Amino acid sequence: MSRAFVNEDHAAAQASQPVERQVSAHRNYVTASGLAQLQAHVASLQGQHSEQSTRGDGSDKQRLADIERDLRYFNQRLQSAQVVMPAVSTEKVQIGSWVTFADAQDHQQRVQLVGEDQADAASHLINWASPLGRALLGAQVGDEVTWKRPAGDQMIEVLRIEAGV
Repeated sequence: MSRAFVNEDHAAAQASQPVERQVSAHRNYVTASGLAQLQAHVASLQGQHSEQSTRGDGSDKQRLADIERDLRYFNQRLQSAQVVMPAVSTEKVQIGSWVTFADAQDHQQRVQLVGEDQADAASHLINWASPLGRALLGAQVGDEVTWKRPAGDQMIEVLRIEAGV
């Protein structure tokens, strides 16, 4: 058999393997609710894996490979999770704090700083290591901080800090 055919077969097999999810280089700080979400997600993936595996017909090898990839990623995130103490102080912004801030046009936003896997911009849950999260982390009411955005730096003022729930 020609080596060309062997290499093509190998390339085809590699193409069906899902690309591994990259683990962030940042510390994996999580809130208590973020940890619970990670645990629930791993449990859900384990259930899906069990269901796919028991079918045994091999009809959806790609789906099983995707689930196994996600299980590796989320198990690693779960193992590296460092639960932060609940944000009870309203003196300075910390992971878990709800923060209300305003830009120069007095447009106000309220966000909560959370761990990377818990972040959901639509729900106003912002990754603590994101540019906005880094700008707010450690700030106090009245502080003006620089939010480094792709469109250019923006000054924002911290108006209110609330304890995380």
